[in-house]
Amino acid sequence: MHSDRDTLFQNLWDNYREVTPKAEEIHRILGGTQGSEIVNDHIALRTFNLDKVSLSKLAEHFIQLGYTEGGEYHFEAKKLYAKHFEHEDPTAPKVFISELLTEKFSPELQKIVHEMVDQVSEEAVTADNFLYSGTHWKVDYDTYKKLLDESEYAAWMAAWGYRANHFTVSVNQLKNFKTLEEVNQLLKDEGYTLNSSGGEIKGSPEELLEQSSTMADKVEVRFSDQTATIPSCFYEFALRYPKADGHLYSGFVAASADKIFESTDAGM
Repeated sequence: MHSDRDTLFQNLWDNYREVTPKAEEIHRILGGTQGSEIVNDHIALRTFNLDKVSLSKLAEHFIQLGYTEGGEYHFEAKKLYAKHFEHEDPTAPKVFISELLTEKFSPELQKIVHEMVDQVSEEAVTADNFLYSGTHWKVDYDTYKKLLDESEYAAWMAAWGYRANHFTVSVNQLKNFKTLEEVNQLLKDEGYTLNSSGGEIKGSPEELLEQSSTMADKVEVRFSDQTATIPSCFYEFALRYPKADGHLYSGFVAASADKIFESTDAGM
């Protein structure tokens, strides 16, 4: 496991950029041309709730670096469970890790997921590069489509494996933007498609967090039998509001996160 936080996040970012060409462009639009430094609010990682690769196994990589658990979240319809982790250093990005509740799906999906996870070695899970190591299994395109019928999340995991599925621009740190609406408008003016599920802005000042996101880039993936163009990763934007004590809210809103997950949906 990594002993240096900056190295871990740099490797996660480099891996994410490879399949998310829009990320570099958005950095240029919001940062370079607007004179702002882009600060990362949080990243998100996905996994299955099987012991070998469970949420807690991924979290251990961050706990070793001084992160602590910040909150838990339930997504009944999508059959997911999540926790977020934060660091006492306020400049450290937060980490949102979710896992698929595999046992709540069909025997067929369970079998596919178990077969994929069986191909992951115990050593791989604790290796420095696990969180950005991609897939450890071979899956054909028909299997991907079968998973897609039941769970967009499971299908995404089958195709992409272990990597950050999004990074998040902290709107609070942008020099020339005061609202999330302004950020969204600039992105739309530049031709980006935003996730409109539940509205372009998820959350509210009352909930102390507003979020929006692009729809995932579409990128070619080599399955075991063919190549197909499918959704990869997306970019998120978060504006946090102060709590009663004056400190910015550091948690997440389950109802908003539920819609953010849909940024990687193949049908959108």
